[in-house]
Amino acid sequence: MSETTPTAPSTTHRPVRHIVFDIGRVLIHYDPDIPYSRLIPDERERADFFANVCTHEWNLEQDRGRGWAEAEAELIAKFPEKAELIRAFRIHWHEMVSHAYDQSVDVMLDLIQQGRDVTMLTNFAADTFREAQERFPFLKVPRGVTVSGEIGLIKPDREIYETHTRSFDLDPAGCLFIDDSQKNVEGAIAAGWQAVLFTDADRLRADLASYGL
Repeated sequence: MSETTPTAPSTTHRPVRHIVFDIGRVLIHYDPDIPYSRLIPDERERADFFANVCTHEWNLEQDRGRGWAEAEAELIAKFPEKAELIRAFRIHWHEMVSHAYDQSVDVMLDLIQQGRDVTMLTNFAADTFREAQERFPFLKVPRGVTVSGEIGLIKPDREIYETHTRSFDLDPAGCLFIDDSQKNVEGAIAAGWQAVLFTDADRLRADLASYGL
């Protein structure tokens, strides 16, 4: 979900030569509550688990490249009574990515069909990303992807945007980035890109139109 209410893009933009998509909550759904609503039925207990055990910050380190065995061992040492629930995060990860956002995927595929240069930049653990690619074949269609877990960098650190432009020979000023996180949008802008905050496919189409796409 978005972190702030988006503002309309400026009416004056630099020409866009490269379109870069985030993946989670832009092209595919992601929600840890899906399996854990079954594993921890009590809503308060589940919220406490995500706030204090399998936190967003803990999971982000897997996006940075930490292996699951190390990640699980760290938490189990602190919360041995929750070992089964901690291991369940990776075991049931496939349930968390329950479906694609078909309308957003259609936007991306339409841009590729038009001959636009489309790549992807995502905070994603390396192994779960490969699993996602097999489940959602459209993730193999763009020209390429930078996966945070494969290179040890995460958004919104400036270096991951710079790595992406180097890897795919992109002009930063000609990049338009699409992400559901305001922090990641701001990170792209700080790296010299243009960027829009994703909320839904209709808003994305309007934003792209404002860039002449």
